[in-house]
Amino acid sequence: VWVAIADVAAYVRPGGALDREARDKANSVYFPDGVEPMLPERLSNGLCSLREGENRACMAVRMVFDSQGRKRSHKFVRGLMRSAAKLAYEQAQDAIDGRPDDKAGPLLEPILKPLWAAYLTMKKGREARSPLAIESSERRIVIGEDGKVASITPRPSLEAHKLIEEMMIQANVCAAETLEAKRTPLIYRIHDAPSPEKLDSLAEFLGSIQVNWSKGEAARTDRFNRLLDLTREGPNAEIVNEVVLRTQMQAHYSTDNIGHFGLNLDRYAHFTSPIRRYADLIVHRALVSALGLNLPGGPDGLSDWDISHMKATAEEITHAERRAMAAERDATDRYVAAFLADRVGATFLGRITGVTRFGLFIRLAETGADGLIPISNLGDEFFIHDEKMHALIGERSGARWPLGMSVEVRLREATPITGGLLFEMLSEPAAPDPTAPRPRLGIRRKAGRPPLPRQGGKHRRR
Repeated sequence: VWVAIADVAAYVRPGGALDREARDKANSVYFPDGVEPMLPERLSNGLCSLREGENRACMAVRMVFDSQGRKRSHKFVRGLMRSAAKLAYEQAQDAIDGRPDDKAGPLLEPILKPLWAAYLTMKKGREARSPLAIESSERRIVIGEDGKVASITPRPSLEAHKLIEEMMIQANVCAAETLEAKRTPLIYRIHDAPSPEKLDSLAEFLGSIQVNWSKGEAARTDRFNRLLDLTREGPNAEIVNEVVLRTQMQAHYSTDNIGHFGLNLDRYAHFTSPIRRYADLIVHRALVSALGLNLPGGPDGLSDWDISHMKATAEEITHAERRAMAAERDATDRYVAAFLADRVGATFLGRITGVTRFGLFIRLAETGADGLIPISNLGDEFFIHDEKMHALIGERSGARWPLGMSVEVRLREATPITGGLLFEMLSEPAAPDPTAPRPRLGIRRKAGRPPLPRQGGKHRRR
């Protein structure tokens, strides 16, 4: 398997103006209506874009796998590549599924089928490794020619996506392994295991839906995957997936390696997106230095400054990534609120995806939009927030609003300028749990309207 990546290091040299701006931005930011690129467009969409039929500088890794998908060897090279065709994921998938178009058809036998055969072999190794199999529920916002939201649809999850993902993951592993072997400084992408506190909270919640989860066992990805498989076909599948996601820590960049829990890998470094992530550019430079791959015209590997500031760079690009994620989430929320603004008063089906002391977060089934029902709108009694059970429980009746419950709501307010959505509950609460103790302290129903907080954990990056 060859994975070839645009050679950004050939154009963005250490210490130059392009380099300083790229480090400051740290990553590209993706909005529903466009992208704020880390690099100038002439690079990101031009010289560093692997265009169809044109020679482009690249950094490539050749990987050899055995019949069980275990990587046996790899080698990095620097060179030129010419892309045979620019295919959308859907085009490639359709061709493999027996529906090739005029562009993909000629590539089916010589390129696409061997590519898929390689992936199916690699997939055996992935399944043996058992990385976290949390399902994503991201939505695609389509912007019309008038600049307004035309539609909001689920993002498809195709085998073609998984093929590219696994090949890129393996290329990233190769980068980390090579740099460690060469004793070259690098920035890892690390992901810690869930904390004991989060695991205890998960066990308490699973107990409330009669799913066993031993508190004493260590966190392992295969254990989470068995839980997801066990509940996948049941009524709690979506919410168990959500709670398992919230149990995980956030991945970040570091010069100290602790491995990547979610991918179940001992070492991992971002290599495959130097156009849009500064971490990857640093890894490319480190490979240039470690393997002696400098191009004529001046050194383009790691500079002394890169090495001495690598820890600070890892911290700064982690902060910038969090900033970008917040900006992307805010923009998405505002576009969704604008899309729903003319549907105030309409009713929707949804699910409780967050339970707090001030109300319930609801995610709509139709659009994936998230909004709040303040606790003051839930009935004429006091409510207590049971953190362990992830539920609001009526002090007098014992009626419950638990995490994951399917509900019908009415849209009361949609505020595009803030991205806030307020709902009104139309469903009845769940019946009291006879095995649960009755709460003693409640939160008053008319406690005033709270601000609209952000619900974290919706968007994650590996």
